[in-house]
Amino acid sequence: MISAITNRDHLAFMVFTGKFDGRLIVRFMQRLLKQAAGKLYLLVACHPVHRSVAAKEFVSANTARLCLIRLPGYCLALNPDELLNQDVKTNGLGKSRPSNRAELIGGVRGHLRRRQR
Repeated sequence: MISAITNRDHLAFMVFTGKFDGRLIVRFMQRLLKQAAGKLYLLVACHPVHRSVAAKEFVSANTARLCLIRLPGYCLALNPDELLNQDVKTNGLGKSRPSNRAELIGGVRGHLRRRQR
């Protein structure tokens, strides 16, 4: 899953299968730009995908509406999205044991939809 939390506690997420790569982060940023009205400031961790060529090209092509702010090193305390990741692992999946990928994805999506409300 990939997610973003606004300063007004709105949640946007995307559950995916496959590899987390530059194309995926670009798709997610495109979705966020469609949902947001003004300029979007994204706090991102130091994951290599956030520094990928595809992400850099997309951000530079959309500088009027998009700005990436990179968090330093490994700093979970500064990244509120990490609290959501922990919540999904503990409360969304920790109490159940999905038997296949479809159940896993359904459980994650269901939990995240409940959090959105």
